[in-house]
Amino acid sequence: MPTIEQIRAARALLGWNQHDLADKAGLSQTGIARIENGTNNPNSKTLEKIENAFDKADIEFIDGGVRKRVNKVTLYEGKEGFAKFRLDTLHEAETLENADICVANVNERLYDKWGEGEPNENYRSKMPVIKKNNPNLRFRSIVKEGDERLPAIYHSEYRALPEKEFGDFPFYIFGEKTALMMFEENNVSIFIIDHPMVTKFYREIFEENWKKAKEL
Repeated sequence: MPTIEQIRAARALLGWNQHDLADKAGLSQTGIARIENGTNNPNSKTLEKIENAFDKADIEFIDGGVRKRVNKVTLYEGKEGFAKFRLDTLHEAETLENADICVANVNERLYDKWGEGEPNENYRSKMPVIKKNNPNLRFRSIVKEGDERLPAIYHSEYRALPEKEFGDFPFYIFGEKTALMMFEENNVSIFIIDHPMVTKFYREIFEENWKKAKEL
């Protein structure tokens, strides 16, 4: 968990004031001020909110300081990781002005399994609202021909590819990030690569398949 000095240093690195951090972390400015001046000893849940806010801004805490991540790779695993991935994509959709979110090789039943409950309910209720409020947001999904499980129909365009052209694993493009998703019987691993060249490569693959895919 970050120290008081690291919190201050992370804010300085980003150019955030206490109001900015409070807004990003879902806390009050007064609470942040009391943490930083040492009059309040925050619990682990509060520190986790602060750490998550900085994490979304690509700040990481290292021994004795902080640093900005560049072109990072993040690994999420299991149901907890899938929930974090859902929040990550919602954040990108909310903050990007001209987002074009692309999902290839989709099997929504796997998403049903690993995001069961609050992660999926939150995602599938919020994404249509975000799309309605942002006319520049585009969301596209490629599924396998014959697959009628389309729960994202309220915010996503769907097209279908024949089974022989359908990929072995899903990839998910949002912002400059590409998520490669590996589903196994007892685990899911999501590798999020934050690199514009990697995302450009996968976006070109998606566009080629989108042109070939059948409209639903």
